[in-house]
Amino acid sequence: MGQLIHFVVDPQGWCCMGLIIFIWLYNTIFIPKVILFPHYEEGNISVVAVLCYYFCSLFCIASLFRASVADPGKLPENPKIPVTERECWELCYKCNMMRPKRSHHCSRCGHCVRRMDHHCPWINNCVGEDNHWLFLQLCFYTQILSSYTLILDFCHYYYFLPLKKENWDVFVFRHELALLRISAFMGLIILGGISRLFYTQLMGIFT
Repeated sequence: MGQLIHFVVDPQGWCCMGLIIFIWLYNTIFIPKVILFPHYEEGNISVVAVLCYYFCSLFCIASLFRASVADPGKLPENPKIPVTERECWELCYKCNMMRPKRSHHCSRCGHCVRRMDHHCPWINNCVGEDNHWLFLQLCFYTQILSSYTLILDFCHYYYFLPLKKENWDVFVFRHELALLRISAFMGLIILGGISRLFYTQLMGIFT
């Protein structure tokens, strides 16, 4: 196993991860404010629906940070090569180090990673042998949260009873339609991209 915490210094990765955190914050703040809490107060939904949304949101952001700071399988500077595996190791011409087969050099991180799948700017980290399962967890929880958000957006307009009490002096209610349209748009984009990525990852594991 590699280091417990792995931090990549990459401004582009910070921007991508910052965008993901912004989308997460946007939905975590506005969806409960506009949909969950008002409908819960009027008895249209149960407290279980509210708690489930917050649990999904918590699991999603926790898996994002875990995948971001987990060591993907960085090779040490002087790796110990088992005698029985010497024939399976090769020289990396970029960092001039010996590495096992199926390892790749990440030019963005500047080192070789065991069983590297790809460098993901959205987590600002490589996806490799030691954090691949964390990346799959992130994809799974992101799909759950995006789907839940889209279902709430849909139900708010087409299924739930109209709200009886709304404070139109509050910003979120004066701009409710615009806020929920932005939420739905972001949810569709993320769900489509993550579902495709999750499918290709699973197919790669199975094959």
